[in-house]
Amino acid sequence: MTQIPSKTEILAFIADNPTQTAKRDIARAFGIKGADRILLKQLLREMEAAGQLAKRRSSYRDAAKLPPVSVLQVEAPDADGDLHARPLEWNDALPPPRILLALRSSDPALGAGDRILARLTETPGEPHAYLARMIRRIGTNPERILGVYRAQSEGGRVMPIDKGSDRQYVIAAGATGGAQDGELVEAEQTGPKGRMGLPKARIVTRLGDPSGPRAVSLIAIHQHGIPDHFPDDVVAEADAAKPASIKGRKDLRKVDLLTIDPADARDHDDACFVDAHDDGSFTIWVAIADVAHYVTPGSELDREARKRGNSTYFPDRVVPMLPDTLSGDLCSLHEGVDRACIAVEMQVDAEGNKTGHTFHRAVMNSVASLTYEQAQAAMDGNPDAQTAPLVETVIKPLYAAYAVLAKARERRQPLDLDLPERRIELDEDGKVTGIAFKDRLDAHRLIEEFMVLANVCAAETLIAKKTPLLFRVHEEPSPEKLDALREVAEASGLVLAKGQVLKTAHLNRLLAQAEGTDADELINLATLRSMTQAYYNAENFGHFGLALRNYAHFTSPIRRYSDLIVHRALITAHGWGKDGLSPWDIEHLDETAKQISDTERRSMAAERDTTDRYLAAFLEDQVGAEFGGRIAGIARFGVFVKLDGTGADGMIPIRNLGREYFHYDAETQTLMGSETGQIIGLGQRARVRLVEAAPVTGGLIVELLELDGRTQPKGPAKGRGKPPRFKQGAAKKKANKTARKVSRVRQAR
Repeated sequence: MTQIPSKTEILAFIADNPTQTAKRDIARAFGIKGADRILLKQLLREMEAAGQLAKRRSSYRDAAKLPPVSVLQVEAPDADGDLHARPLEWNDALPPPRILLALRSSDPALGAGDRILARLTETPGEPHAYLARMIRRIGTNPERILGVYRAQSEGGRVMPIDKGSDRQYVIAAGATGGAQDGELVEAEQTGPKGRMGLPKARIVTRLGDPSGPRAVSLIAIHQHGIPDHFPDDVVAEADAAKPASIKGRKDLRKVDLLTIDPADARDHDDACFVDAHDDGSFTIWVAIADVAHYVTPGSELDREARKRGNSTYFPDRVVPMLPDTLSGDLCSLHEGVDRACIAVEMQVDAEGNKTGHTFHRAVMNSVASLTYEQAQAAMDGNPDAQTAPLVETVIKPLYAAYAVLAKARERRQPLDLDLPERRIELDEDGKVTGIAFKDRLDAHRLIEEFMVLANVCAAETLIAKKTPLLFRVHEEPSPEKLDALREVAEASGLVLAKGQVLKTAHLNRLLAQAEGTDADELINLATLRSMTQAYYNAENFGHFGLALRNYAHFTSPIRRYSDLIVHRALITAHGWGKDGLSPWDIEHLDETAKQISDTERRSMAAERDTTDRYLAAFLEDQVGAEFGGRIAGIARFGVFVKLDGTGADGMIPIRNLGREYFHYDAETQTLMGSETGQIIGLGQRARVRLVEAAPVTGGLIVELLELDGRTQPKGPAKGRGKPPRFKQGAAKKKANKTARKVSRVRQAR
């Protein structure tokens, strides 16, 4: 029988032979064969469990020593100016060894936080344990993983929550950060992704319960694949950016431009000023951050911005399109600092008609950064210290210009939806404290009208100059969606005109009929659902909702890539510099339109999911409570009730509707009882009891108690009976009528 080496002998061999540390190398060195290999394997496992050895794939090393090639993070220089580093893969139970960096003249300059792959040499008798020679720089932004931690006997694993990810990450016993089994954690990869085995990581943040408030938006970000970490080269480009020079720009610093934004605005990309004339006409200035100066075609910043498409906003955080150096500083039109901008000077007559406009590449200096509430209070006669000096010269002219633009809007008749915007109110810990509906002020409408007008000017200028651009397109509703809206209107006792070319004015008349009635919110929602989704396109198909033929997004380049393309187009059209549209931009305009339309939908879905989760978390402790609401959706599997107060959608599974079987009619969007012929349709008032609230998924399950004031029978459904014959015939007749009408419209097209 071969003599099994001692633990000391194994450690000595590994130290002397750092390139021969696999189990088979150790067995060969000590002449271990056959069944004795099992004993060696047991011994190596014991040493690994005791912390004497660390295993990396199939190789072993002394746990108190580093491998010859390691990933290091550079620390700040010491008092003597020497650079030291710490290993990223190390057992936290032991103090990390001191590593001195020996840089060659050809090596790049390194700073605190940089990560390098280095070759290590032990230095016995020196104050430092190792001397490191850099092999290559590997960046300052290691991959971050959001996942659920699963504890094991030694360390554990992180299971990413990203959709479609089946890769797990190994967490060493000393790198768990104290995480408990089942916690949501953020981990940082520390080892390479190899074809064999699993990559290593260490836990950097414990987020606690996956259903907790801090996790809500993070889960949505990762589930929808929204990039939330900027690569090193992108951050480096942003950090290297310098303020734009005034050379070649129009000087608007003496124009009293100001920004008006929400109180929690994270950036300021648009400013405005109005000069009122004696004849009742106005000159309206809208200045937009000149992002194109900093984000040039083909740059790393440009590639990352195009990939993101837009910023994504959540109640507790924002995932920006651009690094904060730009979005929160150099490109943001902060009060009292010079900022590069592209401004449009618009002439409007006393009836609100635009009579001319001119674009300028300029420098501005904002006189104030106001909130909507501040501006409105000042106009209503309650100015504060900041707004008092601006009331007569700046604020009142803004509102006067808005008044004439409102006349033009009334003539144009854009779609006038009135959908209260929910605001999730959070405390410092991220817990939902309430659901409120944002006030709709004239200050909001004022800014919207100015921005719409500026967007029209951008589209008209680029069309006139025959410069490629991206249009914001909103096509009219399909006949099928109009028929569905008409069904909702009729169920609510209202009328939507038919047999004519649809205009927004027709929809506005329907909304006016519903205003002030119980069906008000439902008709607004149903009208919104009947609309096609807006998108970006290199061809101009008009904007139905705004009742405009020419429309392009120009006013938010900090948070929308579409606007950046329009800015570049304006630069090219006016010959303002070399940072306009590149040949690549023009060649790939269709691809860009598709890309950013998709990212916009992705952000909307993530924001909607987050709102649903917050609403479920807010209502979780109200399970058993009763709520009023209105039927807002009918599906084969159940009914959706929009709850009063919060606007949350609760679902009644179809099996819980009552003691009879309900037949689903897709044409009429109704459910019909198999015995009584009871019809459940959109718009009906309902009283429900909250049965279940699931913050992790955002789902709400409710029980139907009353429908239109009548108590609903309880109990399981009986069989799949047919609905009463007379009811069935009426429903079929109605459906056939709708089908014939749709067919005629299709044939006409």
